[in-house]
Amino acid sequence: MLKEKPHYFEHRERLRRHYQQGGCDVLRDYEILELVLFYAIPRREVKEIAKQLLKKFGSLRGVLEAPSAELQSIKGISRNSTILIKLIRDIIPLYLKERTNEKPQVSCTTELLDYWRARLGALREEHIYAIYLNAKNMVLGVETLGEGTVTGVLIQPRRVIEGALKQGAAAFILVHNHPSGVVTPSADDIEITKKLLKVGKALDISLHDHIIISRDQHFSFREYGIL
Repeated sequence: MLKEKPHYFEHRERLRRHYQQGGCDVLRDYEILELVLFYAIPRREVKEIAKQLLKKFGSLRGVLEAPSAELQSIKGISRNSTILIKLIRDIIPLYLKERTNEKPQVSCTTELLDYWRARLGALREEHIYAIYLNAKNMVLGVETLGEGTVTGVLIQPRRVIEGALKQGAAAFILVHNHPSGVVTPSADDIEITKKLLKVGKALDISLHDHIIISRDQHFSFREYGIL
């Protein structure tokens, strides 16, 4: 006698078909989460779990950015489910990084902003990076300059310039995040930018831009005429 299929089997197959035919655009947010959870929770109904995740964290983005401990506070979310959700979140910056690196030249492009927003936008502490470029604006390397508290991170201009000289860079871009969500530069941001601009000019190394990132916005010193 054939074993009867679980009641949710047809629902899962229907969602898979819808996704294959139309992608995420044809699915509701909780259905997208259901699809993800199918692969971590193979033998139970997950629709209510998906809806509870959205209710607690507010959006798909909120779910992806939620701390692991908070995800597991939802009944039915196991360690495996949490790992899968966090893995999807961590793959996004890697994908965007490869897209950025495929570009022959780097400037304040959409790809560059998307990558750094995905990498830094959800962090709760400030991080700052230098992107070193050659004369054709191709990336030579990326250096972490500092990681700090929510209120700021201290960097030394000499370290940035030494990194540029070590890479043989003709130019560089600074990128850092504001965990508060407010991308307006602080007095310290402006001061360090002006110092780096001055020192860089003396050594014929250009500061192309200083970009401040938040979850939803960015501020470009070049776009606002500060550089």
